[in-house]
Formats: sequence, structure tokens, C-alpha cells
Amino acid sequence: MPKFQRNKGKGAPKINTSSLPDIIFILLFFFMISTTMRETEVQVKIKPTEVSEVKKLEQKKLVSYIYIGRPARHLEALYGSEPMIQLNDKLVNEEGIPTEAVQDFVLFEREKLAEIDKNKMVMSLRIDQDIPMGKVDDVKQALRRSKALIINYSARKAHEEKGR
Repeated sequence: MPKFQRNKGKGAPKINTSSLPDIIFILLFFFMISTTMRETEVQVKIKPTEVSEVKKLEQKKLVSYIYIGRPARHLEALYGSEPMIQLNDKLVNEEGIPTEAVQDFVLFEREKLAEIDKNKMVMSLRIDQDIPMGKVDDVKQALRRSKALIINYSARKAHEEKGR
């Protein structure tokens, strides 16, 4: 009688899946930590002006953004092509000076900050380079009335020519 017998009826051994939930949770945590969510969807076209020197903002949690530009292409039928102001996700469609909307926005953003940081709040204006300065001045006056005195202008750094 032979010492070793062949197992003819058995198939391939089953795969051990006991570590599969651990791998799934590791991947889930990785994507949760590494993914950033966009806070605001910009609904106006912005092409910032080019400047020679730029400075990065230190504390982004103190910054609130105001966008000034013409409505995006998919919104032109609804709003037209006149310059508009966007405060967070809300487009301001006021005729004349948008004082009340800007003041309400500043108060809302100030309330979100800690008491010690309220005087350090920065309003960052992201303005299209083709927007008339009168619209920007209206927003600045509204910011001044609501005591938001630290204003930052977002811009992009100009490319320098090489070889000179």
C-alpha cells in the first residue's frame, strides 16, 4: 500500500478573509484624512491681477473671502453679465451699493471666530482684473462701515522673464 494518497475530490483551499475589514478601515481612514472639502463654489469669473511681490497669509482661519467678478458662464442667463459680489456661496444681486449684504456677511463671519480673534479678522477680496474700481470701492466702504478694517487683496505673482 502506498504511503501517500492523493486527495481527488477536494478543490483549492479557501482564501482567508479575516483581515479584509481591517484593510477596508485603513483605506477609509486614509481617504477621510487626506481629502479636503471645498468650502465655497466660486460662481463668478475671477482672473486676479498680476503683482511683483506677494505675501502668504499666516492664519487662514481668520480669513473670509469676498469675490467680485462677472457671473460664470452657466449663470449668465440668470444674472446677466454685470459685475456681481459673491459672499461665501451667495451671489449679491443688489442694485447700487451692497451695504446691507456685506455688513450681514461680516457680522456672521465675526461671530464664528473666538473672542480673542474677532479684531484680527481679515477680509480677503478676490477681484477680477477687468472689474470697474467703483464696485470695489462700494465693497470697501461697506466693510469700513461694519468695522472690518483689515483688508487683503488676492493676486497672483507675475512671471519674470529669464535671460535679462
